[in-house]
Amino acid sequence: MKIGGFTRFSLIDYPGHMCAIIFTQGCNLRCFYCQNPELVLPEKFAQPIAQEEIFTFLEKRKGLIDAVEFSGGEPLLQDGLIDTIEKIKIMGYLIKIDTNGTIPDILNEILKTRLVDYIAMDIKSSLKNYENIAKVKVDNNAITESINIIMENAPDYEFRTTVVKGFHDKDEIEKIGSLVRGAKRFFIQRVLFIKTLEDGFKAEDFTEEELQEFKKTMTKYVKYCTIR
Repeated sequence: MKIGGFTRFSLIDYPGHMCAIIFTQGCNLRCFYCQNPELVLPEKFAQPIAQEEIFTFLEKRKGLIDAVEFSGGEPLLQDGLIDTIEKIKIMGYLIKIDTNGTIPDILNEILKTRLVDYIAMDIKSSLKNYENIAKVKVDNNAITESINIIMENAPDYEFRTTVVKGFHDKDEIEKIGSLVRGAKRFFIQRVLFIKTLEDGFKAEDFTEEELQEFKKTMTKYVKYCTIR
C-alpha cells in the first residue's frame, strides 16, 4: 500500500467512534474541488509512510481509539488493502473505508471478507452530470452497482454529496436521492476551499437556507439526512 498521510485522532469522521485515518495515494477521479491534491496527483505525492510506523502507533493506542478509517485518494485502488485491513482488525479495531464507488468488484470482495464495519461512499452528482465533476470518463453502472452492494451488504454505511454552487441544485439533489432511495444515512457536505485540485478554484458558498432545502429534499428519499 502507498500511504500518503496519517491522522492519529478524529472524532468526526466515523460516526460514534474515535478513529485514526490512513490516507492512501492515488485516485482514478480528478474532481476539481478535491481537498487532497497531494493524494491524487502523482507529481504531488510525498514519500509514502511505512506501514510498520502506523502499526506501531495503533498497537500503543489500543483502548484509546477504537477505529481506523481508510481514505484517500481512493483506497480500493491499493494492492494489499485487504491484508492491511486484516492486520489492523486483529488488533481489535473497527474498520471504515471511504470510496468513490467506481470499483464495485473490489468493494464487493472486501465486504465479503467481513472485515469492514462501515463504508462511506461519495456520490458526486446525478449520473448524467458525473463526468462534469469527476473530469474523467465514469461508468455509471459501476456507481449504481456500488450503491446496491453497500445497501445490501455493508454492516453500516453512509452516502454523502459535497455540494458545489453551479453544479448542484434542488433538481440534482432529487436525482441523487432517487439513486439512494431507502438508504440508511446521507450527509450533505459543504465544500472546503482551503486547497483544491484545481488551482485557484473558488465558488460561492450555499446559504444555510439553501442547504436546509437540500436536506428537506433528500429526507424524502433516505431515513436520515443532515448537513456537515
